[in-house]
Amino acid sequence: MDGPYIRVEESGDVHPLTTEVTTVGRGRGTDVNLSDPSVSQLHAEFVRRGPYVYVVDLGLSRNGTRVNGRPITRRVLAEGDVVSFGAARCRIGGLPLEEINPDVELRRGSSPELTRRELDVLTSLCRPALSDDAFVAPATAREIAEDLVVTEAAVKQHLLRLYQKFRIAEGVNRRTRLANEVVALGLVRPMPVPDRERKAS
Repeated sequence: MDGPYIRVEESGDVHPLTTEVTTVGRGRGTDVNLSDPSVSQLHAEFVRRGPYVYVVDLGLSRNGTRVNGRPITRRVLAEGDVVSFGAARCRIGGLPLEEINPDVELRRGSSPELTRRELDVLTSLCRPALSDDAFVAPATAREIAEDLVVTEAAVKQHLLRLYQKFRIAEGVNRRTRLANEVVALGLVRPMPVPDRERKAS
């Protein structure tokens, strides 16, 4: 097979990594569907850059992603690496045989310039994921609009610009991928609970 691919060890299924982003998870909308209950609905994604591939854990899974048994958040893959999503294992093949340091995780680039309003939208988007409840989906456009007291259409316009700025490719769970990138870059941090909410609880 030409180009990079993954082979699911349990089933023997082979999935060529032909597109820029290949999603992995238990959800029906993912490109590589794994039925193992330890795999999250949207667990991780493979990102292809020319002949090279890296894997990104989307930060929403209880069981994480590992490469050759080591937990990772984002990592360049080499020929023969075993990538585990929960208990499901896949082996990568079809990569160029080059000397790639296996301990190197991709350094995240610097963040794009953001307007004050875009930062407000990102803060509102990520607020659920930064709460004490683990593995919560980011806020919807409607929830962000209510939070910022603006129209839903305005929020969607901001989100479209933010997808472009952060180079979040079209596809499933685009908001989740944006939120994951923003949190990983440290642009949004947990907000202190307002006093009135603390007293109410």
